[in-house]
Amino acid sequence: MKLKNLNIGQRLSAGFGIVIFLMLALTAIGVLRLNQINGSIAMIAKDYYPRTVMANSVKSALDETARSMRNLLFMSTVDEIKGELDAIDRAGKTIDSTLKQFAANTSSEDGLRMLKAVNAARAQYTPVLNNFIAAVKDGQVEQARDLILPEIAPYQSAYFKALDNLIAYQGSRMEEGGRDAEQVATSASMLMIAMASIATLLAALVGYSVMRGITRPLNAAINIAERVAGGDLAVQVEATGSDETAKLLAALEHMRDGLVGAVTQVREGSDAISVAAREIAEGNANLSARTELQASTLEETASSMLELTNAVNQNAENAREANHLVLNASQVATQGGDVVTQVVSTMKEIKESSRQIVDIIGVIDGIAFQTNILALNAAVEAARAGEQGRGFAVVAAEVRALAQRSAAAAKEIAGLIQSSVKKVDAGGALVDQAGQTMQEIVSSVKHVADIMIEISAASDEQSEGIRQINQAVEQIDDMTQQNSALVEQAAAAAQQMHDRSLALGRAVSIFKTQGAQASQTTHEPGAADWELSGEHAEAPLAWTPEGRKLLVEK
Repeated sequence: MKLKNLNIGQRLSAGFGIVIFLMLALTAIGVLRLNQINGSIAMIAKDYYPRTVMANSVKSALDETARSMRNLLFMSTVDEIKGELDAIDRAGKTIDSTLKQFAANTSSEDGLRMLKAVNAARAQYTPVLNNFIAAVKDGQVEQARDLILPEIAPYQSAYFKALDNLIAYQGSRMEEGGRDAEQVATSASMLMIAMASIATLLAALVGYSVMRGITRPLNAAINIAERVAGGDLAVQVEATGSDETAKLLAALEHMRDGLVGAVTQVREGSDAISVAAREIAEGNANLSARTELQASTLEETASSMLELTNAVNQNAENAREANHLVLNASQVATQGGDVVTQVVSTMKEIKESSRQIVDIIGVIDGIAFQTNILALNAAVEAARAGEQGRGFAVVAAEVRALAQRSAAAAKEIAGLIQSSVKKVDAGGALVDQAGQTMQEIVSSVKHVADIMIEISAASDEQSEGIRQINQAVEQIDDMTQQNSALVEQAAAAAQQMHDRSLALGRAVSIFKTQGAQASQTTHEPGAADWELSGEHAEAPLAWTPEGRKLLVEK
């Protein structure tokens, strides 16, 4: 497969894949060698070195025992002797625990063999040491010096020699582990340097190949783009292969063909835009005149609506005042109705009292009648009595006269009372009629009050409606003013559109198609007939996405 048939992604993937593979191989080798070195170091740190330390610890304890034995030969006090014996005992315990730990951590045959030799030397040394200690405890220092001490020296020397052999063996193992780690590190370094060199060489070759396959077509694309930018649409484009750069060159060829068609359309459209711009300007002039007339009419309408608003507001104020007066009259009429009701009740009470008086007068009249009869009977009896009854007759006559006067007065009072009762009845009827009239007046006043409230509410609604109409008229007037300004702006925009159509024609005249140079547009239809002047003649344009209106950016 040819390299140019691979796309850029595949080329880069192949190049980086090779580099990554080499890096992974280099990393794997390095990790493997580091693990080997780590194993050697771990063996030294965890095995050889601790055992060497333990062997030296045993030798140090044996040295401490030898010093204590020497010191015991020159000490005389009990405390000094006891201190040195305790030191020998501690050293023996240290040796015992250390050798047990050493045996537990040793697995090699040579190590176990040398440890066995140490234990054998210790086994021979220990009885002699115990005899020495016993002699010292018994106070036989001279005997210990002359007899026992010479026997200890050979065993002690054999003990030290076994320990030195063990220490030397552990040291040799440590040196061997260090040499192994050094050899592994050296071989790993050489191998990694070789692999790094190979990876660098391959990366350079792959990078150069990929760069050459990308930069050459890109330079050709840059040359084509620069020639197209200079107006040469007849440039030849050669696209070979199937990678992204070949697709880029094919896209540039397609772009060149599209630009040829676009330039042709722009040339044809610039003249059409010039004609359309002139027609738009003429229409805007007519629209501006009609808009100004509409604005004048709206101003007159607004003035009339303001006068109507004032009149309706005055009517509403008068209706509220009349409503207040009607409410006061309603309250007064209600109070009058209450007074008439009280008068009717009082007249009824007077009528009832008059009837009671008539009854009483009837009783008085009956008493006077009976008194008159009694007086008449007394006069008859007095006449029968003769001279003896004359005084009684006079009294009877006076009583009769008094009874007659009482009866006459009672009749007169009864007549007056009956006349009063009739007048009270007539007055009661009039009062009832007046009460009904007052009720009707109160009802009428309340009805008038309700009507006045409705009139007041209607006046308020009319006032609010007229206010809203005024606002609408003001808004219409504002919009009319804005429309007038927009008409002027549209005229300015039309002028600019015409100018830019001419500039567009001149701009596309630089392009060459198939070796032929496009002719420069020189047709400027009607430009001198409708050019605008003023603040909007050179205003920049902008489109508002909401209303799709052409506005002037001030």
